[in-house]
Amino acid sequence: MVEINEFAVRTTLHILAVSVWVGGQITLAGLLPAIRQLDDELAPKKLARQFNRVAWPAFALAVITGIWNLFEVDLGNRSTSYQVLLMVKLLVVAASGVTAFVHTQTTNRVLLAIFGALTGITAIAAVGLGVLLLAST
Repeated sequence: MVEINEFAVRTTLHILAVSVWVGGQITLAGLLPAIRQLDDELAPKKLARQFNRVAWPAFALAVITGIWNLFEVDLGNRSTSYQVLLMVKLLVVAASGVTAFVHTQTTNRVLLAIFGALTGITAIAAVGLGVLLLAST
């Protein structure tokens, strides 16, 4: 019989949170051209604010479960390449959060585009790095 254990709960919560954070950004990027065509000039901002109500708690859950994951890894028994990869992933996750925050604070269209793109790129990169870490265990 398959048992529900701490690993399963932790991993499920982490993947769910990351799915909302990254998948939501990809979905919004795909919908943005259609949203801009609506009669309401503020529609993109309204949609972004609503998404933030879901995205930021998901990001927080991803960080919390990521820290929880770190407590389960004996870094002393991991290779240097694993440790470097982990540090790069942590930096990329931090960059995703910082660029997303800057994106939410600016009103300049050029900066919105730049920081929106950087947020998406770093979020997707963090997923890929996470998969590499998992594959190397």
